[in-house]
Amino acid sequence: MTLTKQDTLRVPGASLYYEVRGSGPLLLMIAGGGGGGAGDWNGFVNSLTDAYTVVTYDRRGALRSTLDAPVEEIPLETHGDDAHRLLEALSSEPAYVFGSSAGALVGLDLVARHPEQVRTLVAHEPPTHYLVTDEEPSQQSPLEIYRREGGLAALRQYAAQSGIDYQDREAGVVLPEVSREGAANADALFKYTFLAVRRYRLDFAALSAAPTRIVLAGGSAGRESVPYRCAVAVAERLGTTVVEFPSHHAGYITHPQAFAQRLREVLSE
Repeated sequence: MTLTKQDTLRVPGASLYYEVRGSGPLLLMIAGGGGGGAGDWNGFVNSLTDAYTVVTYDRRGALRSTLDAPVEEIPLETHGDDAHRLLEALSSEPAYVFGSSAGALVGLDLVARHPEQVRTLVAHEPPTHYLVTDEEPSQQSPLEIYRREGGLAALRQYAAQSGIDYQDREAGVVLPEVSREGAANADALFKYTFLAVRRYRLDFAALSAAPTRIVLAGGSAGRESVPYRCAVAVAERLGTTVVEFPSHHAGYITHPQAFAQRLREVLSE
């Protein structure tokens, strides 16, 4: 069994809860969704701990990463600052970073402003909707559903729009049951992150100038989905192509072993 170290880090305006597992080069995992990412990610993390010191954390406002005072929104740049401070506290060497969905945007923001901290970033389907459509996002979609029915209902709608099929999964994989923590994560997504993601714009000049190796990743089962198209759009702006990972937008949950193996391959290149 992999031993897990649990700790908190004080940052301006919040306390970040994080967990450390394994040994080897540091690999920071930045969660999407509500940001309650400290944990094993349905077996994905523990599949990597023989080769990496894996750090997972709850982004501020989610679960155990508490805010000092109520806020209306948490800008993506604030999450990027948090990731910077966490890496600064844990390592003096450049780290590997994996981020998915909103976590991929946080990773890209981190690289744009602190490239010296990141050796390789794997950005899995960052939600850069402004690059793939001229239409304003409908307020009837997930955000309006959240206001009317709550976070879990809105998250189900968002998953369907993102091409996630939870029935498509590895043999033997059991999906996490919906819990109070899961409901809190869903609420945090639409309370703090959803509009911040839509408002954020990548600094392509800074990303292109960074010495960091940036890998845009997309789920092989969702090539027509908006998240995959977002990854393609970012890759094109950076003069590269998308590297495919198993399954869809939540492939690390439904295909944790295959996803971990693909991440190992990409990081070792």
